[in-house]
Amino acid sequence: MTKDVIALTPKMPDTWSLVAGLYAGGPDLELTAAADGAVLQLSGPGGRPLVSVEAPVLVQVPGEAGRLLGQDVPVPFWWTEARAATAVPEAERLAGAVCGRLNALLGGTTWPPGAAGTDVVDLDGVTASDTVRPTVDVVTESTAVVLVDRPVVAVTSWLSEIFRVTAAGGRALHIVTPPHVRLSAPARTLLAQAPNRWVVQDPDAGYHDGLSGAVLHWKGGTFAPVLRPTADGTGVEGSVAEAFARTAPAGERQLVVAIRTRLPADERLVLGRALESAWEALTGAAPAGWGTAEPVNLPWSTRQLTDLARDRAPEPSAFVVVGDPGRPAVATMRVTRTSAGVEEDITLTLGFGEDEAIPLDALEGLAGTLVAKHGLVTMLTSLRAARRDLTAPPRLEAPPVPYTFTLGPADVSAIGVGHARRPPLALSPVPLGPAAAPGLHYPLGDALDPEAWPRFRRLTAHLGAV
Repeated sequence: MTKDVIALTPKMPDTWSLVAGLYAGGPDLELTAAADGAVLQLSGPGGRPLVSVEAPVLVQVPGEAGRLLGQDVPVPFWWTEARAATAVPEAERLAGAVCGRLNALLGGTTWPPGAAGTDVVDLDGVTASDTVRPTVDVVTESTAVVLVDRPVVAVTSWLSEIFRVTAAGGRALHIVTPPHVRLSAPARTLLAQAPNRWVVQDPDAGYHDGLSGAVLHWKGGTFAPVLRPTADGTGVEGSVAEAFARTAPAGERQLVVAIRTRLPADERLVLGRALESAWEALTGAAPAGWGTAEPVNLPWSTRQLTDLARDRAPEPSAFVVVGDPGRPAVATMRVTRTSAGVEEDITLTLGFGEDEAIPLDALEGLAGTLVAKHGLVTMLTSLRAARRDLTAPPRLEAPPVPYTFTLGPADVSAIGVGHARRPPLALSPVPLGPAAAPGLHYPLGDALDPEAWPRFRRLTAHLGAV
């Protein structure tokens, strides 16, 4: 298992302060670099890493420490993560000493509270066989396993790199956590993609999948569902963990807006404007910040986002965007260069309390703006009963219910306007944009109407499952 310690400092950890922290284990440790210099590793006897320290990140977006750590820190601040292999207690103390020395020199705080120290850690007697790498805890032919214990599992730069490497090697990524841990919205999206998995270790009941509830066990070098014969003996079936089914009634809701746009690839293109329009329509303000990982560290800028995506082209780019902490909103955005142009795949999720109005009346106007100005291909909006803070607990949550669907002008034209306007349903789509080449906006029912799913399936079947 690994242990994370994070230094949150008002001043930048410069070379000398990092050296002071890294020498917390004495002069005999070996210092090496990994991930193109973005990660420093402290290695003990035999060259096995004890602690990895990521490059400090300047966080300029309010609310990120609170969102991910439950610890409010005024911006700007520097976020420096130290990760220790807890196969030996000395490594955990070493990570705390690294961060504690940074705090002693630069001010600020450490997460978790009380983890920081400044004394030199005695590593005598620690051997290479006592340690595991502080990045991935277990690697098999099929699976990379990482154990995490922090309030919210987020898509940090470290986790993004592990995901990239495991996917490139054809392995699944399994994140194992205690039952009190939650996932950020981007982390939930990542771990919902097969063959990845969120594994919850319940001290009283073993392992289960944090998103599906399936009871799991370690078999053949991976976490797999526990299967048993069916009652009639004709097959096998799994079971759902009792802890997963314990739901706490809540009036909180999430509005999920999934948008796909396609725009011509030219030097005048500015990305992120469709997302910005959606944010403003639904919250009354622009996004607060963007980044390639969590914590989101950069103030919102469509120009800077575009420049980074252009530098990475033709490779795709993935971004995380957040809003003001007073109005929970998180988006993931993937930019892809295709033969047809540049496509943006956006999922914007907004959280609402029991007494907060959800801006459903703004969706038709937003659809019209996206059709007229931002090259809309499709927009699907849905509602779900889920946490206002947009994190996912390892508990049963109802799936989202479709609310509206919008089809852009290009696909309406390809299908045929007459056909697209006459679905086999008791609904009338609203035309958007020019009459000669309209987009169509389809209302699918009342909020959280369970019949919306069959209605949506019939609509997409009629439209050719676009």
